[in-house]
Amino acid sequence: MATFTCLLSSPLFSHPKRHRLHHHPVPFSPSQLKSDWGYGRRVLVRVKCSNEPSDDGVEAETGLRSSGSGIGSGISSYSWCAGLGGLGFIETSYLSYLKFTGSDAFCPVGGGSCGDVLNSSYAAVFGIPLPFIGMVAYGAAAFLALKLAAKDLPFGIDESNGGLILLGTTTSMATASAYFLYILNTQFAEASCSYCLASVLLSFSLFFTTAKSLGWQKIREEVGLQICIAGIVFAALSNSYSASALPPPTRFGEKFLPYSPTEIKAPSSPLALKLAAHLRSVGAKMYGAFWCSHCLEQKEMFGQEAAKMLDYGECYPDGFKIGTPLSQECKEVNIRGFPMWVIKGQVLEGIQEFPALAKASGFEAGEFSGELAELAKLSAEANMQP
Repeated sequence: MATFTCLLSSPLFSHPKRHRLHHHPVPFSPSQLKSDWGYGRRVLVRVKCSNEPSDDGVEAETGLRSSGSGIGSGISSYSWCAGLGGLGFIETSYLSYLKFTGSDAFCPVGGGSCGDVLNSSYAAVFGIPLPFIGMVAYGAAAFLALKLAAKDLPFGIDESNGGLILLGTTTSMATASAYFLYILNTQFAEASCSYCLASVLLSFSLFFTTAKSLGWQKIREEVGLQICIAGIVFAALSNSYSASALPPPTRFGEKFLPYSPTEIKAPSSPLALKLAAHLRSVGAKMYGAFWCSHCLEQKEMFGQEAAKMLDYGECYPDGFKIGTPLSQECKEVNIRGFPMWVIKGQVLEGIQEFPALAKASGFEAGEFSGELAELAKLSAEANMQP
């Protein structure tokens, strides 16, 4: 029947005077065709059913059958995806367990430097531990691949849409892995993290195996979707880490910086003294790092006496080098940048002017109302400047 369909659409039936056949094999002789041609009323065509599809049929069915094609003998591509996702799920489950129990990872290669990477400020995205995010992603990829291999997708999802969902998932994972690989090479140049490299390998293998399953023609058709997903992942990760000034400038390199308290020499104004006392009385707290220039600038706004009155939390009390984890207190409040204020449950990030601190804490200015108003005016004018 496939041969008959191709024959009806060929130029032979569109132009009676042209008897050339293009590509498609004819299962009957030209003499039989000629004897039945030209009587005007009907054409009797003998059709032989052929088990061999036409060239176009092969091309059309290639994409549909690609999901069942095997990378290895007898194993479908989706089964390979499920296996890779399962390995990633096991790895990230182990790291998630260590993260939630506070245990140190066994690092077969790299020794202590492996732990430095896994416990660094880069090991969380928007406060969510990175191993937990990876565990969810690998688990979802493995589950979806298993369902695709068994052709038993949930929620009425067809195979085509299921393949696109898997492609989107593995694209996001490969993009994130590429981003983290860049961080590993730039921020932890001397460190070695076998778990990080294994995750990168698994993520890229998942992506390319998914691409093999869908066929490269399908991948080219959906390149816009992949670019969109990769852009969203890149923007989200960049926003998570840029919003946090947690990693110090790379100029520190591998040098260890011993903790040293900042020294404030400027005198405190009466307003600064009263505001500092009020902030402490309402439980407001400032978090920072001894190497943070913005934290120093914030303290200098209060002056020597008032700065000592502030409730201040140091996030690196034991010194710092690349990969040093935050103090437990700073982890618990989910530090995203320095300095950071927590006032009556409200989080204020970055340097805060006195009017902003007064408003957040419910400070009654009294005799300092005029001074606060003037400071607020100056702050507004400064923010309006390009």
